[in-house]
This record gives sequence, structure tokens and C-alpha cells, in this order.
Amino acid sequence: MSLKPRHLSRYGDIARLLIKHGRAEGLRHEDEATAEDAEKLVHDLEAMGPTFIKLGQLLSTRADLLAPVYIEALARLQDDVEPFSFAEIEQIVTDELGVRISNGFQHFDHEPLASASLGQVHRAVLRNGRPVAVKVQRPGVREKVAEDMDVIEELAAFLDDHTKTGRQFGFAGMVEEFRTAITAELEYLKEAENLRTLGVVLADYERIVVPQPVTDYTTPIVLTMDFVEGRNLSALGPLAQLDFDGTELADELFRAYLDQILVHGFVHADPHPGNVLLTADHRLALIDLGMVTRVNPAMQDELVRLLIAISESKGSDVAEVMAGIAEHGDDYDEATFEGRIVDLVQRNQSVAVGDFRAGVVVGDLARIASECGLRPPSELTMLAKALLNLDLVAAKLAPDFDPNAAIRDHVADVMGNKMRQAASPANLLSTAMDAKEFAEQLPGRVNKVMDALSRGELTLNVQGIDEQELMRGIQKLANRVTTGVIVAALIIGGAMIMRVETDVELFGYSALAVVMLVVAAVAGMWLVVTSVRHDVRQDPAARSRSVRSLRRRGA
Repeated sequence: MSLKPRHLSRYGDIARLLIKHGRAEGLRHEDEATAEDAEKLVHDLEAMGPTFIKLGQLLSTRADLLAPVYIEALARLQDDVEPFSFAEIEQIVTDELGVRISNGFQHFDHEPLASASLGQVHRAVLRNGRPVAVKVQRPGVREKVAEDMDVIEELAAFLDDHTKTGRQFGFAGMVEEFRTAITAELEYLKEAENLRTLGVVLADYERIVVPQPVTDYTTPIVLTMDFVEGRNLSALGPLAQLDFDGTELADELFRAYLDQILVHGFVHADPHPGNVLLTADHRLALIDLGMVTRVNPAMQDELVRLLIAISESKGSDVAEVMAGIAEHGDDYDEATFEGRIVDLVQRNQSVAVGDFRAGVVVGDLARIASECGLRPPSELTMLAKALLNLDLVAAKLAPDFDPNAAIRDHVADVMGNKMRQAASPANLLSTAMDAKEFAEQLPGRVNKVMDALSRGELTLNVQGIDEQELMRGIQKLANRVTTGVIVAALIIGGAMIMRVETDVELFGYSALAVVMLVVAAVAGMWLVVTSVRHDVRQDPAARSRSVRSLRRRGA
């Protein structure tokens, strides 16, 4: 790693952080981690500035890296810092919007509603009387984040090249993902688009509110959106729960997020209690959409299978889905992995309603996978973080809420909707068009195959097979061919010698010829018997091993 002189101070800060908190085993294993250690890490990250606050929020998604006590502490990491001056706010808004605040707004509060490391929010009223919230990016924050990211990338590359842990987890890939996320969070035009998209996705949820942006008052570093009057759930006391039906709100919020993940593939990635407001009319408002993630349709189907298996306490199915979606390392231990997953699912089967925490379970799955030589996909760690935050929100709204039942019921609805979509006229028409194209191109493709076969140019590229089983089959075939050739040679040689006159005879024929024919008969019978035993009646256990091996290779 080449050290850059201008980064020396930051290297020192990170070195002190790693020395203080960098005990890998203590960070990963629950029995060696304490809540006090986790809170100290949160405090130190907050002190290091905006990049490391956001890094802590990203680490809260990595249940495969950190023990649950750290995940929970980082999920509560609050981005609350000293505000910058209104004079700076006024200058930035004027420069960005091309109009003075007094001319563009009917009213603009001097005191911020919230002040974070990347920006702060002020309440205002447009000239047409529309109440809005104006988020203004903190001066110089982009340059600071860019410099910190350079340092973090250098350290990640060094760890990947020189440590076993780095090679196992691939820190450089995580940092690249982090750079993408924090860069998007600094782009307010993108956040405005996220608000519009989520508003469409959740339009059918009457109890969910998504503030919409004001296009003409939004730039890359100034975001103007609807103002939502509400109380922060993180500050909601027990007595406040008597004023509304928290169970219905929690259930609708869980359903809304499962829809985002499993149906639309567009997810508000940070639903912690500080980003969910309880409005005056007892609805839930989702704010701060700088951090979102997307899930492709194939991964959606796998996550549906995973959640169904968890909710129905089918440990073997959970292990199978996890092994299918994760990247396999050289040290992957299938037997240990399946045993630990089955044990985890069975232990949570008996957890009482209100105590079951879906986010913790999914996080434990990711952690066990990592410890057994698997690298879980980022979508799974995102799901773990979203569910963990939803657990915290549900605990604020309704302490006895059962997330397992909500997951089980809604995932069943998702499966039904997917099946109906598959049978829709549009999908059937698409399938028919594919079949038509296949039928039209089939004769030409068959002709090409036959031509290549006649010229001896046909090659097969087979992937996802069991190489050991293939080699055993080839060896068995070679042995049988060799035996067949020897049998044929004995028969032909015996028949030819039988015509030769000799003094040594058996049954009136040459003794040597008779011996050759008897040996050929015995060898032929042996060949037939072994073929019947090993080919027709294949050992079920061997067949099962072959199938599992094929699955591991992606067949």
C-alpha cells in the first residue's frame, strides 16, 4: 500500500479505531461482544465525521461480519451534529435556486428541524402556501467524503491482499458498494426521484405517507419536499401507544416493506425509528430516501423461498436456499452449515409471540453462512438490516406484534400474485411469441448441428457436472469396453483353433479352444451381471450424493 502524505492524519485516526475495536473474534462472536463495546464503537464513528457515520450505517447491514449486539447498536446510530449557520443556508439556497429566500418562500425558519453530517433540514412555506421541508447539503462535505473514501479504499485493498479475513469477505467490494451508496446520498436530484418512485410503489397503502419533492425547488444540493407534521418514533413513549392501533400500523409497515423487497425490487434501505414519523392522523411517514437498494427478480424469488422456509420452520429448506444464493468459498463445510442452520431455525420455532425478531434471525443466517465458508449476497444483508430496523419500529408501535405471522401471511400473498402475473394474458402472449420464434429457428439450428456432426466438428461444453462421478463413469466404461474386446478375441480365437487337429481334446474338440470359449463365456456373464447391478439398479444413496453435488455446482 502506498501511503499518501496528505492522508497521514486520517491513517492515524483509522489506526487508532482499529486498535481499539479491531478484535475480529470479539466483533463477530456474540459471547465475546458486549453492549458497552458496541456503544463505544458507535460513539467513535460519530466523532470521526460523516463518512464514518455512514460507514457505520452500512456495517449495520453486515450480520455476517458483526455480532448482533454491534448490529443493533449501529442500526441505532444517529446522525445528529452541530448545525451550520443560517447565513450559509441562505447563500446556498440563493445560489442554487437563483432567487433570494425572501422572494422564493413565504416563510423560511432560521432554526433547523434536524442537522446531520451531510446536511440539515429547515421548515418553510412556498409562495402558494404549500408547507415544505428544505434539505440543504453541508458545505464542503463532498470533498471531505471523497478524501475519506480514498483512504478507506486503500486500506480495504491492503486487507484483501494481506489478511485471511480480507480474502474471505472481500472488503474492496464492500467499499465499492459503500462509495456508490454515499455518492447517491449526496445527489439530491436522485433522492427526489427515489421519493417519487416510492410514492408510486406504496400508493395503495393508506396508512403510509411518502413526502413528494417540489421539482422547481430541487437541485443537486438542495431538496425541497412536502412537510410532514409528525412525531419521531424513536422518541415515542409507552403512553402514546394508547392513542392509536399500533398492531395495524406495524402490520401495514411490514407488508409495505415486504412488497418493496419481494415485488417491486425498490427498497427504502434505512427504515430505523428515526426515519419513520407518526403523523397527527396516526399514519406512518417514511423520510430520508437517500439510501435505497434494488433487488432483481431472480433474487426476489429466492428471498421469497427463504422467508417461507423461515416462517414455516423448515431448517433444511432454509439451508438449501442459502447455499444456492451465496458464493462458495474453498473452506465451505456443507454438513456443519446445514446442521447449524437447522438448529437455529428449531430454536426460534419455540420463541414466544412478541419475542421473535425476524431481522436477528436473518442476520444470524448470514453470520453462520460466513463462518461456514459462504459469502452471502448483499441483498440478503440488506434484508437483514431492513427487518432488524422494522423489528425496532414494531417494538415502538406494538410490543406484542408477531413479525413471523406478518411475514408468513404476506409472503403467501406475494406468491399468489406472482402466479397470477405468470398466467396473465401479457405473459402468455410473450410465451407464445417465444415458442413461435423457437419453432421458426429450430430447422436451421438442427441443420447446423447435423452439418457439424458430419464434419466431425461438434463439441459439447457441459458445466455444472460432478467431475469425480464423470471420471468414475468413464473409467467404468473403459473397463467394460476392454473386457468386451477380450471376450470377442477369445471367442474368435477359440472358433479358429477348434478346426486345428490336435492330440489334446475335450468333448471331441481342441482343449485349448474349449478353454478359451469357457473363459469367454464366464467373462461375458460377469460383464452382463455387473451392468445390471450398477446401471439398472443404481444405489439411491449414490444418486442422492450426485444430485447434491450437482446442486452445489449450480446445475
